[in-house]
Formats: sequence, structure tokens, C-alpha cells
Amino acid sequence: MAAPAKTGNLAEVQETLRKAGLRSTSARLAVIQFLRKATRPLSHAEVAAEMSPLGLDKATVFRNLNDLTEAGLLSRSELGDHVWRFELRDEKHSHGGGHPHFLCVDCGSVTCLPDALVSPRLKQKAEAVGRITEILVRGHCRKCVG
Repeated sequence: MAAPAKTGNLAEVQETLRKAGLRSTSARLAVIQFLRKATRPLSHAEVAAEMSPLGLDKATVFRNLNDLTEAGLLSRSELGDHVWRFELRDEKHSHGGGHPHFLCVDCGSVTCLPDALVSPRLKQKAEAVGRITEILVRGHCRKCVG
């Protein structure tokens, strides 16, 4: 399923929702437009905090995040800290394994890392074992290190 392009206009996002079998509601449009601007995966709490001034409650945001994920428009990751994080699916997520993420073990921030960090040799060796679904690097972010 094609995701709403980060550079797409409102009509393109509405068409993407329609093709995914979802109605184009103001809540869905607001969630997608917010995630289009995001530079990293965001938790439900982070998205809900931004949607609150628009009159969307946490339950509505949660339902929309799950609906968009089930329709294949968002990726959902749990990075070992029991928090689901959401991001738009795009060309980075079109192949098995997506792209790696960095999780700060101090503050919990998540950063997308370039796919190039995963060598072709590692991918090839992993295929002998199974299919990579997530790659996670844990450490201390620059802000927490000082």
C-alpha cells in the first residue's frame, strides 16, 4: 500500500486514505499531516499531545494510529521499552526490516538511522537465519551524555 508522501498535498493524502479503504476524516488527516513533518518515530502520547489543541482526545488518536497502521500507512515499532512508536511508511519501510533506529537508554528518545549502517553482508547472513523485522541500536544520546 502506498503511503501518503511526505511532500504530498491534502488531495493526495485523501486519495491514499480512500485507496486504503479508510474514510478521510479530519482526525486522520491531522494525524497524517503531523506525522509527515516528524523526523523520528513518535509515541501515542507524543502524537496525542500535539492533537489535543485540535480537539482530538487520546482515544481518538489511538484509534486512528491503529487504523492507519492496519491499513499499511504507518509503521509501528516497539523498541524494547514497551512503548509503541509510529511513523509514516515510505520507501524506507518498503523492504523487509525497514531502517535501523537508535534508542537512548536515558531519556527514551528515538532517532531514525540510515539504512546504510546495515551492511549488505549482515543482511545476507541474517537471511540465512530468517527475515529481519527491526534493527535497534541502544545507547546514550548526545543530549544525555552532556
